[in-house]
Amino acid sequence: MSLALSNIRVLDLSRVLAGPYCTMILGDLGAEVIKVEAPGGSDETRFWGPPFQHDVSAYYLCANRNKKSITVDLKSKEGIKIIKELIQDSDVVINNFKTGTMERLGLSYDTLSKLNPKIVYCSITGFGETGPYKDMPGYDFIIQAMSGLMSITGDETSGPQKVGVAITDILTGLYATIGIQAALLERTQSDIGQKIDISLYDSAVSSLVNVGSNYLMSGAVPKPLGNKHANIVPYQTFKTLDGEMVIAVGNDNQFKNLCRMMEKPEISENSKFRTNPARVKNREQLVPLLQDIFSTKTTAFWQGKCNENNIPCGPIQNIEQVINDPQLQARNMFLEADHPTAGPIKMVGSPIKLSRTPVKLNAHPPDPGEHNKEIFSKLKNINDK
Repeated sequence: MSLALSNIRVLDLSRVLAGPYCTMILGDLGAEVIKVEAPGGSDETRFWGPPFQHDVSAYYLCANRNKKSITVDLKSKEGIKIIKELIQDSDVVINNFKTGTMERLGLSYDTLSKLNPKIVYCSITGFGETGPYKDMPGYDFIIQAMSGLMSITGDETSGPQKVGVAITDILTGLYATIGIQAALLERTQSDIGQKIDISLYDSAVSSLVNVGSNYLMSGAVPKPLGNKHANIVPYQTFKTLDGEMVIAVGNDNQFKNLCRMMEKPEISENSKFRTNPARVKNREQLVPLLQDIFSTKTTAFWQGKCNENNIPCGPIQNIEQVINDPQLQARNMFLEADHPTAGPIKMVGSPIKLSRTPVKLNAHPPDPGEHNKEIFSKLKNINDK
């Protein structure tokens, strides 16, 4: 069965997370992804851990399936020749070097587009290729701090908090994937490629969504609300008799149903709580009332009652509970594969479900240079020597 992007070849010069996450998605969708590293392997995540399984890093495994690996010395003339030859038969090239590095290597968009006018060239940097910060190194933690994300994460007691994963890397990888596919689609009409300039900073700021919009409209600097929502009440965590759960009431009818379910219909009839704007204004009075009630029963009890009454809710699960969740098992969200070095490995699967060209696990995350022979045997630059 042909996969959605099976006619696309991607030359991946990126490392760590944002770029590799993007190219893994493209690989999941069927693209041939050639991961380029320095001899011995230069993706830092290969060495980030523990945990390791037979010296293979779990971090590396999370973003590098469905790829082939070659090793090339980009500091050598021979290495640059190899890249330029591969470019001529590729559709996409992606890198996340510091601004100006590809130009210094002789691999600028202007240079590569002359070799292949159809090439889609994606550059991922911390702050973008223009503007006063363009030469600054960008790491997820720094971007979370500068973008405002940390200022609205946590609560007044905890102070600013980062998200538990490198979320700006993931967002950037997703935006890069969208941009690349858009450029490939446009190429079917123009027959030429283009350059894509994606930054972690831009991607993080775009994720401020309603909180950013709130400030642009009101001029009021948002404060960290912990597990509370800036614009909706009740939309937060509540402690139960044996744990904690999320209640996400999105409209006034749901709030009426919630109060009826809790056998406290008078709460929803109170003018202070009847509408969402009123509940937001009076959240400090409403939330303790609800918390006292939720504390009397178990999470499972409230989960059942909420489900019966169409009240959006969910328990707070740890990662072990997530892995064993029957819904995710039914959705094939966890994969198993054999790795030549690590042995049997497990990975989180793809959320993309296509009906005719489903995502497929075609290849394990490769060892450094695992596909040198396969790829290099087809290159004129090497075989003519």
